[in-house]
Amino acid sequence: MRSNRNVKKKLKVGVIGVGHLGGFHAQKYAAIPAVDLIGVADTDEDRVNEIAKLHNTQPYRDYHSLLKRVDAVSLAVPTEKHFEIAKDILSAGVHLLIEKPITYALEPADTLIRIAREKNVILQVGLVERFKAAVVKMKSLLKDPVLIESHRMNIYTPRGTDVDVVLDLMIHDLDIMLDVIPSEVREFHAVGMSVITDKTDIANVRMIFENGTVANLSASRVSDNNLRKIRVFQSDAYISVNCLKNEISVTRLDGETKDLTNIPKVSTEKTNFPGSDALADEISSFVNAVMNGTEPVVSGRDGRRALKYVLAIIDQIGRGCGNFETAPQ
Repeated sequence: MRSNRNVKKKLKVGVIGVGHLGGFHAQKYAAIPAVDLIGVADTDEDRVNEIAKLHNTQPYRDYHSLLKRVDAVSLAVPTEKHFEIAKDILSAGVHLLIEKPITYALEPADTLIRIAREKNVILQVGLVERFKAAVVKMKSLLKDPVLIESHRMNIYTPRGTDVDVVLDLMIHDLDIMLDVIPSEVREFHAVGMSVITDKTDIANVRMIFENGTVANLSASRVSDNNLRKIRVFQSDAYISVNCLKNEISVTRLDGETKDLTNIPKVSTEKTNFPGSDALADEISSFVNAVMNGTEPVVSGRDGRRALKYVLAIIDQIGRGCGNFETAPQ
């Protein structure tokens, strides 16, 4: 994996697609001292001018012109445009942070991974929940978990309803489970239903891993409140992560303290991470990977792996399967 193409004091970066999320990418880059935000690109002239002015950089209507001036970019355009634009970025020898999902299908994802390898550039996928401070802490505490449960519930909004809830929301928790459980998936069972849209709005999947760990994931975009929680059950602790509040609580058996009936007590330790910023950490991680020539935290292969299970789950829900299935190849 190569580092910056030329020896420079600052990494030259750009953002392609400065809608809701891309605007935040530009903001985070502009705040990194080691980065020079060369420009932002978007087909919406008013929006690209607004973001460029906000961060004192150059607006581009044509991303090809921007690619000639940068070492790395974030790509935050609609997913249906990911493959076409990402292929141009990687083929130009520019490092890429591409928002999730990497693509809509496995074959184009494989092509992007291949081009990145051939061009010796970094391909990172924007599965930002991996960078939540509480999730990072949870991963460090895991010790042969028996069961991990995740609940990701959203109040309904039209944004994101062009795709299945599994692709829109559950993909984050799938990626976390695949990262923290050091084993292959043996089988899974998925159920889901449409409520408001013509696609799946509520979904649940139970995944059984080769090492015996079970992961139970639920996602909904028609909830009466927003919820982001992960619960871990393992022999030495019960771990609860609130991703919205960015806090973690760990409950353990206190082997020394006992009550009046000589029964051991339990103790709970709660940790908060005020001021932490998962997107800023994700972008800083990408910048560090580019500048140091190291493997990104969430690689193209990781993004492809999460997509593989998303597609298999959507397929099983669509077919109304009632039996466990083996893991997709």
